[in-house]
Order: sequence, then structure tokens, then C-alpha cells
Amino acid sequence: MLLINTRPSDRAISLTQQLQAAQVAVLELPLLELHAIPYSDELLHLYQQLEQVQIIVVVSPTAVKIGMQYLQQAGVELSALGQVHWVAVGKATEDALARYGIHSDVPEVETSEGMLQLPVLKQLAVGSSVAFWRGEGGRQFMMDHLRASNIKVLNFILYRRQCPETAAKTLAENLGLLEAQQHFAVLITSEASWLNWLTLLQKDAEFIQRACYLVLGPRLASILGKYQQQHQASFQFVQIDDLDANTILQKMGLILGNA
Repeated sequence: MLLINTRPSDRAISLTQQLQAAQVAVLELPLLELHAIPYSDELLHLYQQLEQVQIIVVVSPTAVKIGMQYLQQAGVELSALGQVHWVAVGKATEDALARYGIHSDVPEVETSEGMLQLPVLKQLAVGSSVAFWRGEGGRQFMMDHLRASNIKVLNFILYRRQCPETAAKTLAENLGLLEAQQHFAVLITSEASWLNWLTLLQKDAEFIQRACYLVLGPRLASILGKYQQQHQASFQFVQIDDLDANTILQKMGLILGNA
């Protein structure tokens, strides 16, 4: 049983180790890497408004790291944000915030849809303000939903995402490994990762069909479903609602057993 772990390198390690301890072969193939966007006057202007927001949504440990660094650079004391409710997309982000003494609300399903189900967001009054600490291109659905509900959104773009230059080389070096598998699983946790996977395999499209995909959340499952229909694709995929190793082991057994 082989799983391709496409998470960014710093987020892949723990899951890889847990799966390997459960006798799962893992190939780490990061399909995203994150680079900080330089501090700017635009970011300073956003930080100066944070004392008026009701909620700060933080989408990754990287957003915590860069967000806190720039908060200090903007001269805003964390103690001045005592009125803020913090929302973290998942446990890793929750843990990163906790290191700053911050309690955060975390959704049961680690997606935009899951966060929107949190009471603190569902009960938000019209005219409230929500800040997003995020990467370029991420969480657009969630921000659009809040804007449609007459919520003011402060959009902190703190980093950009790109496919690592090493991804193509890593894939080329392991095509023989994939060829030896009747089926294998691929963990896909974002639309950007899915698109990068498709791009990398343009010349080896057979592997797109042979893979069984574990996809995080209903929106990503919908994206793969639409791709299946548009391309008459025969691959299988299953939705997961968290990145817990036990969840992934269970779903791998299900999807590879049906393949």
C-alpha cells in the first residue's frame, strides 16, 4: 500500500511518520511551498485596523508565523486584541496560535465550509469585521460568503504558494515505483495541489487514472467530481474531513479495497 503525501514538507513529516509506523509506504511529493510576501504599507494599514475586528481567521501555521512577525513590525501589541475571537483552520494552526497564548475555535471539518459552521461565525452580526490571515489564492469561497452576508473582510495576504521546483524531479525519479503499483493513494488537500498534480502528470496521464485520491472536504471532492465528468475519468476518490492518520488509514483501506 503506497500513499503519496503531497503536503508541504514542514507539514508532511508527522503524518508520514505515523503512516510508516502503521506499515504504510509513503512517498513525500510536496506540491506546494509557501513564501512570505514582503511587509508593505498595505499590510501596515490592515494591521492598524485589527483592534476593530471581531474575528481573525488564521488558515495555516505559516499564516501564524508570518502574521505574528508582521503584527510586531506594525507596532500592534497582541494584548490590544483582547476583543478578538480567533479561528484556526485545523489542529496544527490551533497549536501554532497556542504557542502565543491564544485560544482558537477549530472546526470539526478542516475546510472553509467547516469553519463557516462554527457558531462564532454563524452568529456574526451584520456589519461585523473579520480579518483573514492567509496565502495568495486561499479561502476565497469563505470570504465571498461573508461579504455576501454584509460582513466586512480584511484580507491579509501573507504568503504565496507555488509548486516546488523539486517536484518534477522527485516525480521522475519515482515513476518506476508508481509503475510497480496496481493502485496507489494520493492525498490532496487543496485545489492548488490538485492543479499542480495534473500539470506534473501531463506527459504521464495514465498515473492520474491509476491513482485513488483522498481529498479534504466537500468542495475539493466536488472539484474532482466535475473533473471526472468533464474528462470521463475512471479514477476513484473519497472525501476525508480531517488529516488524522487513523482517518487516512481507514479511507485508504476503503478506497484501495474498492479499486
